[in-house]
Amino acid sequence: MMNSYRTFRDNPMYRYLLLLVISSAIGFQGWRTLFNNYAVDVVGVNGFQIGVIQSVREIPGFLTFFVVYLLLVIKEHRFAALSIIMLGGGVLLAGFFPSFGGLIFTTVVMSVGFHFFETTNQSLSLQYFDHTRVPRVLASFKSYGALTNITVGGIIWLLSSFLPLQNMFWLFGGVLILTGLYALTRDPVDKTKPPQQRKLILKKKYWLFYTLNFLAGARRQIFVVFAIFLLVEKYGFSVRHITVLFVLNNIMTFFLSPQVAKAIHRFGERTMLTIEYASLFLVFLGYGLIEDKNVATAMYLVDNLFFSFSIAINTYFQKKADHEDIAPSMAVGFTINHIMAVVIPVFGGLLWMYNWRIPFIGGAGIALASLVFAQFVKIPKLPR
Repeated sequence: MMNSYRTFRDNPMYRYLLLLVISSAIGFQGWRTLFNNYAVDVVGVNGFQIGVIQSVREIPGFLTFFVVYLLLVIKEHRFAALSIIMLGGGVLLAGFFPSFGGLIFTTVVMSVGFHFFETTNQSLSLQYFDHTRVPRVLASFKSYGALTNITVGGIIWLLSSFLPLQNMFWLFGGVLILTGLYALTRDPVDKTKPPQQRKLILKKKYWLFYTLNFLAGARRQIFVVFAIFLLVEKYGFSVRHITVLFVLNNIMTFFLSPQVAKAIHRFGERTMLTIEYASLFLVFLGYGLIEDKNVATAMYLVDNLFFSFSIAINTYFQKKADHEDIAPSMAVGFTINHIMAVVIPVFGGLLWMYNWRIPFIGGAGIALASLVFAQFVKIPKLPR
Protein backbone atom coordinates (compact mmCIF):
# COMPACT_ATOMS: atom_id res chain seq x y z
CA MET A 1 0.00 0.00 0.00
CA MET A 2 2.91 2.35 0.67
CA ASN A 3 3.59 2.73 -3.08
CA SER A 4 0.04 2.16 -4.42
CA TYR A 5 -0.63 5.89 -4.90
CA ARG A 6 0.59 7.59 -8.05
CA THR A 7 2.25 10.34 -6.02
CA PHE A 8 2.61 10.92 -2.31
CA ARG A 9 0.10 13.77 -2.63
CA ASP A 10 -2.64 11.25 -3.48
CA ASN A 11 -2.25 9.55 -0.11
CA PRO A 12 -5.10 10.56 2.28
CA MET A 13 -2.60 10.61 5.16
CA TYR A 14 -0.54 13.23 3.33
CA ARG A 15 -3.55 15.52 2.93
CA TYR A 16 -4.57 14.96 6.55
CA LEU A 17 -1.11 15.71 7.92
CA LEU A 18 -0.75 18.71 5.62
CA LEU A 19 -3.90 20.26 7.10
CA LEU A 20 -2.51 19.81 10.60
CA VAL A 21 0.98 20.98 9.60
CA ILE A 22 -0.51 24.23 8.28
CA SER A 23 -2.56 24.59 11.47
CA SER A 24 0.49 24.01 13.65
CA ALA A 25 2.42 26.60 11.66
CA ILE A 26 -0.37 29.16 12.13
CA GLY A 27 -0.37 28.66 15.89
CA PHE A 28 3.32 28.35 16.59
CA GLN A 29 4.48 31.04 14.17
CA GLY A 30 1.83 33.43 15.48
CA TRP A 31 2.89 32.72 19.05
CA ARG A 32 6.61 32.94 18.29
CA THR A 33 6.31 36.19 16.32
CA LEU A 34 4.31 37.89 19.05
CA PHE A 35 5.96 36.36 22.11
CA ASN A 36 9.18 38.34 22.57
CA ASN A 37 7.53 41.73 22.07
CA TYR A 38 4.57 40.69 24.21
CA ALA A 39 6.89 39.43 26.93
CA VAL A 40 9.17 42.50 26.88
CA ASP A 41 6.76 45.34 26.05
CA VAL A 42 3.53 44.17 27.76
CA VAL A 43 4.66 41.83 30.56
CA GLY A 44 8.12 43.36 31.16
CA VAL A 45 10.25 40.24 31.61
CA ASN A 46 14.06 40.24 31.75
CA GLY A 47 16.64 37.92 30.15
CA PHE A 48 16.58 35.40 33.00
CA GLN A 49 12.78 35.22 32.98
CA ILE A 50 12.82 34.69 29.21
CA GLY A 51 15.19 31.79 29.78
CA VAL A 52 12.89 30.31 32.44
CA ILE A 53 9.84 30.56 30.17
CA GLN A 54 11.67 29.04 27.21
CA SER A 55 13.04 26.27 29.40
CA VAL A 56 9.54 25.48 30.67
CA ARG A 57 8.35 25.53 27.05
CA GLU A 58 10.64 22.61 26.29
CA ILE A 59 9.57 20.40 29.20
CA PRO A 60 6.63 18.91 27.24
CA GLY A 61 9.10 17.96 24.50
CA PHE A 62 11.14 16.14 27.11
CA LEU A 63 7.99 14.20 28.09
CA THR A 64 6.98 13.08 24.60
CA PHE A 65 7.78 9.47 25.48
CA PHE A 66 4.34 9.46 27.16
CA VAL A 67 2.88 9.55 23.64
CA VAL A 68 3.65 5.84 23.31
CA TYR A 69 1.36 5.03 26.22
CA LEU A 70 -1.37 7.46 25.16
CA LEU A 71 -1.49 5.67 21.81
CA LEU A 72 -2.67 2.57 23.64
CA VAL A 73 -6.07 4.27 24.01
CA ILE A 74 -6.09 6.91 21.23
CA LYS A 75 -5.46 6.32 17.53
CA GLU A 76 -2.34 8.13 16.40
CA HIS A 77 -4.00 10.32 13.75
CA ARG A 78 -6.71 11.42 16.21
CA PHE A 79 -4.06 12.16 18.81
CA ALA A 80 -2.43 14.47 16.25
CA ALA A 81 -5.70 16.41 15.87
CA LEU A 82 -6.18 16.64 19.64
CA SER A 83 -2.64 18.00 19.91
CA ILE A 84 -3.50 20.81 17.49
CA ILE A 85 -6.55 21.69 19.61
CA MET A 86 -4.34 21.92 22.71
CA LEU A 87 -1.78 24.03 20.83
CA GLY A 88 -4.57 26.40 19.85
CA GLY A 89 -5.86 26.54 23.40
CA GLY A 90 -2.45 27.58 24.72
CA VAL A 91 -2.08 30.32 22.12
CA LEU A 92 -5.58 31.65 22.77
CA LEU A 93 -5.10 31.70 26.55
CA ALA A 94 -1.81 33.62 26.28
CA GLY A 95 -3.80 36.74 25.46
CA PHE A 96 -5.81 36.43 28.68
CA PHE A 97 -2.85 36.18 31.11
CA PRO A 98 -0.35 39.06 30.56
CA SER A 99 1.93 38.18 33.49
CA PHE A 100 5.08 36.16 34.08
CA GLY A 101 3.10 33.34 35.70
CA GLY A 102 0.48 33.52 32.97
CA LEU A 103 3.14 33.23 30.29
CA ILE A 104 4.56 30.14 31.96
CA PHE A 105 1.15 28.44 32.22
CA THR A 106 -0.04 29.19 28.70
CA THR A 107 3.36 28.38 27.23
CA VAL A 108 3.20 24.90 28.78
CA VAL A 109 -0.29 24.28 27.35
CA MET A 110 0.78 25.49 23.91
CA SER A 111 3.98 23.49 24.04
CA VAL A 112 2.30 20.21 24.99
CA GLY A 113 0.13 20.47 21.89
CA PHE A 114 3.01 21.52 19.63
CA HIS A 115 5.47 18.84 20.71
CA PHE A 116 2.95 16.01 20.79
CA PHE A 117 1.82 16.92 17.28
CA GLU A 118 5.39 17.06 15.98
CA THR A 119 6.04 13.58 17.38
CA THR A 120 2.99 12.03 15.73
CA ASN A 121 3.53 13.98 12.51
CA GLN A 122 7.04 12.62 12.07
CA SER A 123 5.98 9.13 13.11
CA LEU A 124 3.07 8.96 10.64
CA SER A 125 5.20 10.44 7.86
CA LEU A 126 7.86 7.75 8.26
CA GLN A 127 5.22 5.01 8.52
CA TYR A 128 3.22 5.99 5.44
CA PHE A 129 5.95 6.93 2.95
CA ASP A 130 8.98 4.89 1.89
CA HIS A 131 12.59 6.08 1.86
CA THR A 132 12.36 7.34 -1.74
CA ARG A 133 9.40 9.58 -0.96
CA VAL A 134 9.77 10.63 2.64
CA PRO A 135 12.40 13.36 2.02
CA ARG A 136 10.00 15.00 -0.45
CA VAL A 137 7.08 14.58 1.95
CA LEU A 138 8.96 16.17 4.85
CA ALA A 139 10.31 18.91 2.58
CA SER A 140 6.79 19.54 1.28
CA PHE A 141 5.54 19.98 4.84
CA LYS A 142 8.35 22.44 5.53
CA SER A 143 7.56 24.39 2.36
CA TYR A 144 3.85 24.62 3.12
CA GLY A 145 4.67 25.48 6.71
CA ALA A 146 6.95 28.25 5.48
CA LEU A 147 4.25 29.59 3.16
CA THR A 148 1.83 29.58 6.09
CA ASN A 149 4.38 31.40 8.23
CA ILE A 150 4.72 34.07 5.56
CA THR A 151 0.96 34.52 5.53
CA VAL A 152 0.88 34.74 9.32
CA GLY A 153 3.66 37.32 9.21
CA GLY A 154 1.68 39.39 6.71
CA ILE A 155 -1.43 39.21 8.90
CA ILE A 156 0.52 40.30 11.98
CA TRP A 157 2.14 43.11 9.99
CA LEU A 158 -1.25 44.40 8.94
CA LEU A 159 -2.94 43.96 12.31
CA SER A 160 -0.13 45.13 14.61
CA SER A 161 -0.76 48.82 13.95
CA PHE A 162 -4.32 48.79 15.28
CA LEU A 163 -4.96 45.47 17.09
CA PRO A 164 -3.52 44.76 20.57
CA LEU A 165 -1.13 41.82 20.83
CA GLN A 166 -3.55 40.02 23.16
CA ASN A 167 -6.26 40.02 20.50
CA MET A 168 -3.95 38.43 17.96
CA PHE A 169 -3.29 35.54 20.34
CA TRP A 170 -7.06 35.01 20.52
CA LEU A 171 -7.38 35.07 16.73
CA PHE A 172 -4.68 32.48 15.98
CA GLY A 173 -5.69 30.21 18.85
CA GLY A 174 -9.33 30.15 17.76
CA VAL A 175 -8.42 29.16 14.20
CA LEU A 176 -6.42 26.18 15.48
CA ILE A 177 -9.16 24.91 17.76
CA LEU A 178 -11.70 24.94 14.93
CA THR A 179 -9.32 23.20 12.51
CA GLY A 180 -8.44 20.51 15.06
CA LEU A 181 -12.12 19.81 15.69
CA TYR A 182 -12.68 19.40 11.95
CA ALA A 183 -9.71 17.00 11.68
CA LEU A 184 -11.26 14.77 14.33
CA THR A 185 -14.03 13.99 11.82
CA ARG A 186 -11.54 12.65 9.21
CA ASP A 187 -10.14 9.10 8.92
CA PRO A 188 -7.07 8.79 6.62
CA VAL A 189 -5.82 5.50 8.09
CA ASP A 190 -4.56 2.63 5.92
CA LYS A 191 -5.77 -0.39 7.90
CA THR A 192 -3.42 -2.77 6.06
CA LYS A 193 -0.32 -1.24 7.61
CA PRO A 194 1.51 -3.28 10.26
CA PRO A 195 0.97 -2.09 13.85
CA GLN A 196 3.58 -0.11 15.75
CA GLN A 197 5.09 -1.18 19.05
CA ARG A 198 3.30 0.40 21.98
CA LYS A 199 6.22 0.51 24.39
CA LEU A 200 9.38 2.52 24.78
CA ILE A 201 12.45 1.09 23.10
CA LEU A 202 16.14 1.98 23.26
CA LYS A 203 18.35 0.06 20.85
CA LYS A 204 22.09 0.21 20.52
CA LYS A 205 21.86 0.29 16.72
CA TYR A 206 20.07 3.67 16.95
CA TRP A 207 22.75 5.33 19.11
CA LEU A 208 23.76 7.83 16.42
CA PHE A 209 20.15 8.88 15.83
CA TYR A 210 19.85 9.54 19.57
CA THR A 211 23.13 11.50 19.67
CA LEU A 212 22.29 13.70 16.69
CA ASN A 213 18.88 14.46 18.19
CA PHE A 214 20.49 15.39 21.51
CA LEU A 215 22.84 17.88 19.84
CA ALA A 216 20.16 19.19 17.46
CA GLY A 217 17.97 20.08 20.44
CA ALA A 218 20.78 22.11 21.97
CA ARG A 219 21.55 23.92 18.69
CA ARG A 220 17.87 24.74 18.14
CA GLN A 221 17.56 26.44 21.51
CA ILE A 222 20.42 28.85 20.83
CA PHE A 223 18.58 29.94 17.68
CA VAL A 224 15.00 29.97 19.01
CA VAL A 225 15.71 31.58 22.38
CA PHE A 226 18.81 33.71 22.18
CA ALA A 227 19.11 34.72 18.52
CA ILE A 228 15.67 36.35 18.52
CA PHE A 229 16.14 37.79 22.01
CA LEU A 230 19.46 39.29 20.87
CA LEU A 231 17.66 41.19 18.11
CA VAL A 232 14.87 42.41 20.39
CA GLU A 233 16.70 43.14 23.63
CA LYS A 234 20.15 44.24 22.43
CA TYR A 235 19.37 45.79 19.06
CA GLY A 236 15.83 47.02 19.78
CA PHE A 237 13.98 45.31 16.93
CA SER A 238 10.21 45.97 16.97
CA VAL A 239 7.49 43.38 16.34
CA ARG A 240 7.35 44.59 12.75
CA HIS A 241 11.12 44.08 12.29
CA ILE A 242 10.86 40.57 13.72
CA THR A 243 7.87 39.85 11.49
CA VAL A 244 9.83 40.90 8.40
CA LEU A 245 12.70 38.58 9.38
CA PHE A 246 10.30 35.68 9.91
CA VAL A 247 8.79 36.33 6.49
CA LEU A 248 12.23 36.40 4.83
CA ASN A 249 13.19 33.20 6.65
CA ASN A 250 10.10 31.44 5.43
CA ILE A 251 10.46 32.63 1.85
CA MET A 252 13.91 31.02 1.87
CA THR A 253 12.55 27.86 3.49
CA PHE A 254 9.72 27.61 0.96
CA PHE A 255 12.15 27.55 -1.97
CA LEU A 256 15.02 25.72 -0.28
CA SER A 257 13.24 22.73 1.30
CA PRO A 258 12.47 20.89 -1.98
CA GLN A 259 16.08 21.38 -3.07
CA VAL A 260 17.31 19.98 0.26
CA ALA A 261 15.14 16.89 -0.27
CA LYS A 262 16.66 16.36 -3.71
CA ALA A 263 20.16 16.89 -2.35
CA ILE A 264 19.63 14.35 0.43
CA HIS A 265 18.50 11.80 -2.13
CA ARG A 266 21.47 12.57 -4.40
CA PHE A 267 24.36 13.21 -2.02
CA GLY A 268 23.27 11.37 1.13
CA GLU A 269 22.64 12.28 4.73
CA ARG A 270 26.27 12.49 5.86
CA THR A 271 27.20 15.10 3.25
CA MET A 272 24.19 17.29 4.03
CA LEU A 273 24.70 17.13 7.79
CA THR A 274 28.40 17.92 7.36
CA ILE A 275 27.56 21.05 5.37
CA GLU A 276 24.98 22.08 7.97
CA TYR A 277 27.18 21.73 11.04
CA ALA A 278 30.32 23.23 9.51
CA SER A 279 28.31 26.29 8.47
CA LEU A 280 26.59 26.62 11.85
CA PHE A 281 29.95 26.66 13.60
CA LEU A 282 30.79 29.83 11.68
CA VAL A 283 27.31 31.29 12.19
CA PHE A 284 27.43 31.00 15.97
CA LEU A 285 30.90 32.53 16.05
CA GLY A 286 29.48 35.40 13.99
CA TYR A 287 26.69 35.96 16.52
CA GLY A 288 29.07 36.03 19.45
CA LEU A 289 32.17 37.78 18.14
CA ILE A 290 30.84 40.50 15.83
CA GLU A 291 28.81 43.16 17.65
CA ASP A 292 26.78 44.64 14.84
CA LYS A 293 23.02 44.49 14.25
CA ASN A 294 23.41 43.99 10.50
CA VAL A 295 25.76 41.06 11.01
CA ALA A 296 23.42 39.61 13.64
CA THR A 297 20.54 39.92 11.18
CA ALA A 298 22.55 38.20 8.46
CA MET A 299 23.57 35.41 10.83
CA TYR A 300 19.93 34.95 11.80
CA LEU A 301 18.89 34.53 8.18
CA VAL A 302 21.75 32.15 7.38
CA ASP A 303 21.08 30.20 10.58
CA ASN A 304 17.51 29.57 9.47
CA LEU A 305 18.64 28.31 6.06
CA PHE A 306 20.00 25.14 7.63
CA PHE A 307 16.90 24.07 9.55
CA SER A 308 15.65 22.15 6.51
CA PHE A 309 18.83 20.05 6.62
CA SER A 310 17.54 18.39 9.81
CA ILE A 311 15.32 16.26 7.56
CA ALA A 312 18.46 14.17 7.03
CA ILE A 313 18.43 12.94 10.65
CA ASN A 314 14.98 11.38 10.21
CA THR A 315 15.64 9.99 6.75
CA TYR A 316 18.84 8.42 8.09
CA PHE A 317 16.85 6.83 10.91
CA GLN A 318 14.15 5.50 8.57
CA LYS A 319 16.76 3.68 6.50
CA LYS A 320 18.25 2.06 9.60
CA ALA A 321 15.07 1.32 11.58
CA ASP A 322 12.74 -1.65 11.80
CA HIS A 323 9.29 -0.50 10.66
CA GLU A 324 7.55 -1.35 13.94
CA ASP A 325 10.09 0.80 15.83
CA ILE A 326 9.19 4.07 14.12
CA ALA A 327 6.46 5.44 16.44
CA PRO A 328 8.20 4.63 19.76
CA SER A 329 11.57 5.75 18.40
CA MET A 330 10.17 9.11 17.27
CA ALA A 331 8.88 9.63 20.81
CA VAL A 332 12.25 8.68 22.29
CA GLY A 333 14.07 10.85 19.75
CA PHE A 334 11.93 13.85 20.65
CA THR A 335 12.57 13.27 24.34
CA ILE A 336 16.33 13.08 23.80
CA ASN A 337 16.15 16.16 21.56
CA HIS A 338 14.70 18.10 24.47
CA ILE A 339 17.08 17.06 27.25
CA MET A 340 19.41 19.98 26.57
CA ALA A 341 16.48 22.10 25.41
CA VAL A 342 15.16 22.13 28.97
CA VAL A 343 18.53 23.02 30.46
CA ILE A 344 20.00 25.51 27.99
CA PRO A 345 17.44 28.36 28.23
CA VAL A 346 17.77 28.68 32.03
CA PHE A 347 21.55 28.37 32.22
CA GLY A 348 21.95 30.32 29.00
CA GLY A 349 19.76 33.05 30.47
CA LEU A 350 21.95 33.23 33.56
CA LEU A 351 25.09 33.35 31.41
CA TRP A 352 23.45 36.02 29.24
CA MET A 353 23.10 38.23 32.32
CA TYR A 354 26.88 37.90 32.80
CA ASN A 355 27.89 38.19 29.13
CA TRP A 356 25.51 37.92 26.16
CA ARG A 357 28.23 36.35 23.97
CA ILE A 358 28.56 33.14 26.01
CA PRO A 359 25.45 31.30 24.72
CA PHE A 360 26.61 31.80 21.13
CA ILE A 361 30.16 30.61 21.80
CA GLY A 362 28.59 27.54 23.41
CA GLY A 363 26.49 27.10 20.27
CA ALA A 364 29.67 27.00 18.19
CA GLY A 365 30.95 24.18 20.39
CA ILE A 366 27.69 22.26 19.92
CA ALA A 367 27.94 22.67 16.14
CA LEU A 368 31.52 21.37 16.21
CA ALA A 369 30.50 18.28 18.21
CA SER A 370 27.63 17.66 15.77
CA LEU A 371 30.05 17.87 12.87
CA VAL A 372 32.20 15.15 14.41
CA PHE A 373 29.29 12.77 14.99
CA ALA A 374 27.87 13.39 11.51
CA GLN A 375 30.92 11.61 10.10
CA PHE A 376 29.62 8.34 11.60
CA VAL A 377 26.49 8.40 9.43
CA LYS A 378 26.54 5.39 7.12
CA ILE A 379 23.57 4.35 5.00
CA PRO A 380 23.11 0.82 3.66
CA LYS A 381 22.50 0.50 -0.06
CA LEU A 382 18.75 0.67 -0.66
CA PRO A 383 16.77 0.28 -3.90
CA ARG A 384 15.82 3.53 -5.59
